[in-house]
Formats: sequence, structure tokens, C-alpha cells
Amino acid sequence: MPTGATGRLSNPRADRVRALAHLATASGRARAGAFLAEGPQAVREALAAPAPHRVRTVVATAAALQRHPELGPGAHRAGAELLQCTDEVLAVLSGTRTPQGVVAVCDAVRTGLDEVLAGPGGRPPALVALLARVQDPGNAGTVVRVADAAGAGAVLLTGGSVDVHNPKVVRSTAGSLFHLDVVQGVELADAVERLRAAGVAVLATDGVPGRGSADLDDLLDEAEGGAGPLAGPTAWLFGNEASGLDPAERELADLAVRVPLHGRAESLNLATAAAVCLYASARAHRRGRRPGGAPRGVVDPAGAVSHTGAVEHRTSPSRASTGSPSSAAAVAHD
Repeated sequence: MPTGATGRLSNPRADRVRALAHLATASGRARAGAFLAEGPQAVREALAAPAPHRVRTVVATAAALQRHPELGPGAHRAGAELLQCTDEVLAVLSGTRTPQGVVAVCDAVRTGLDEVLAGPGGRPPALVALLARVQDPGNAGTVVRVADAAGAGAVLLTGGSVDVHNPKVVRSTAGSLFHLDVVQGVELADAVERLRAAGVAVLATDGVPGRGSADLDDLLDEAEGGAGPLAGPTAWLFGNEASGLDPAERELADLAVRVPLHGRAESLNLATAAAVCLYASARAHRRGRRPGGAPRGVVDPAGAVSHTGAVEHRTSPSRASTGSPSSAAAVAHD
């Protein structure tokens, strides 16, 4: 076959096709230890990703292989099986009304919190997104994509959150799932404690009226001078779309932060608020890297945080805020 494919799938009712389609279900993914990535962008990123990501099989129509000639050689370099299929087979494997012609079968990656905190050179990431019971696939996938764009090193999801290998999540990440560490099933209190011990400030954003919280604009102003929690390593804690963070979850954070609304909008949805907050940290860190800028917060191997005027991490139950969930102006739970 001129496409470089080593086999062909033409019968949408064949056992092999049914087995591949079953990867769209949680039980199928658990049994196979694999998931589906759909679309040329996701497949390209999966094929180019380093270990532990591995593509087992690429299934594509002849038209897709012609439109995206890099996929065949990419599959060959990655050691992946390349199968040409009919439009009917692709329709069975696709989770969209308008299939893009290609899917990849990828190994499920089970990165642990220990690996994230060890990081390159024994240092944890300077920017982390922590999702507590986030259940909407589009929201979770978009936060992974935004975290990648903002330069975050990891996204952590607590138990009760959506499976990041869900096809809708994978599509929403637009390939970013293969660019950074994603850890599922963390216990929130444990994750916060370990992040703090590693020198990472935990900031919660949530919308509850009548409670004190820090203003994100004020924190950015402080960071311009090299001070405040944004100047150093930060983990942003985001809550469930419908209910946000409960009081016990908010109390775990070092500081609660509200996103100011300067217009008449009532609130921001989860993914938008995450973009604003993660980019605020990214901006502060970027200033610390500019010549003449304030020193960027770094985490040394002993877990100490080095940056001017940043929030000191505490081991006591006290917090920098006074009970401190953010105001209703910050985040809408949808």
C-alpha cells in the first residue's frame, strides 16, 4: 500500500474494530491499559511525545493519510502499527459527528505525584493546576490545554474527577495531554501538604460571597516588585463546576484568590478562570526571568522557597487569608 500502512480494516463489525471502539469506554480502557486519541493534531503530538507515552496503533483513512503525509512516517518512527481503514470503520471509532480521519491507540500513562514532585533535577514544577472533583470532560481537557500553554509542569486531579483518557477530555486537550504530567486520583489534603512541603504555595480560587480573599490584580502588582505568592512556585486549586470548593477544601489552601470582574458579567466559568489564574502566575514567573527583574521563586532540593516577600508556607492550620474563599465575582460553577 503506497501509504505505508501494514494492514487494512474494512469491516466496521469486525472483532478488531469492536475491540478498538471499546476503548471509548472506561471498562475498555481499564482492561486494555490504553485509550484513543482522535484527530491529526492529537495523533501528531502522541507520536512525537517521549516516554512514557507510547502509540500502539494508528488507524487512518486513505484520504487522511494523503492530507497528512507526516502521519505514516511518524508512526514508523514511533514503532506504531499503521492501519488503513474505510470511512465506515473510522465512523465506528470516532466520537464526533464529523470524523477527522485518524485515531491512535495510546498507552494509558499512570504518572504519580512522587514523579511530579521529583521533577527535573529533583525540583517540583513552578506552576501546577490542581482540580478538585472536576467532572465535565470539556472543562478538564481545556484546563490541561491552558496549563500547557501557560507553561505549567503538571495537572493533578482528585478522586471523583473525570478520567483524562475519556475521549472528550483527550479531544479538548488538543494534544496537550502529551506535553505535561497529568496525575489522576490524588487525595486533596495529601497533595496540598506535599506541594507545600516542596515549597509550592497553594492558591484557591472559588466564588462564595461575603468572605475575605485576595484580589488577583493586587497579587500581580506585588509580583511586579518580586513579592507575594505569585513570585514563587504556585499551585492553583480549582473546584467542581457545580459546587466549587467546599469549606474544608478551601481551608487547605494558603490563600484564597478572587478574579476581579471589571465589567458587568456575573462570573467566569471554570476553564476561563483557570486561564486567567495560570497566566497570572506565568507572567509573574516570566518577569522573574527578565534581566533586571525580581528574582524568580525557585524550589531547592530541601523544599525551601527562595523569593522576595512571598507568602511563607506554614505547617500550622493557619492561612494567609481569613477563612478566605473568593467572592462570587470570581468563578461560576459551570
